[in-house]
Amino acid sequence: MALFIIMTLLSWLGKGLFSGAIVVAASEIAKKTTIYGAIVISIPFMSIMSIFWLYNDTKDTSQVADFAESILWLVLPSLLLFMILPYLLRRDWSFEAAMAIGVLATIVAYLIGVYLATNYSSAA
Repeated sequence: MALFIIMTLLSWLGKGLFSGAIVVAASEIAKKTTIYGAIVISIPFMSIMSIFWLYNDTKDTSQVADFAESILWLVLPSLLLFMILPYLLRRDWSFEAAMAIGVLATIVAYLIGVYLATNYSSAA
């Protein structure tokens, strides 16, 4: 039992370190060239890794399909932040205010997305 717990914790640690490494790499690359940093972070590494890990842990393709479909429903609301933030920053809003408005709008969009996903998707 103790070995199982240790292996589980090591698996979680490995997943966390790998996921964190992608975020750090993207932000460091973006310091030199924003487009390449954006490419690194826009590739759905986290979704792809989560899909692989879910399948590896469950071997349930139906659950993986539902998960992938749910991701689709919830990627759409996240795009709102990336439209609002640059728009407000280019109109001389402070970073904090622009980010707050972008995050709040995204939260509202997520609530709508979750509602739509749970009521109109086969994944819910």
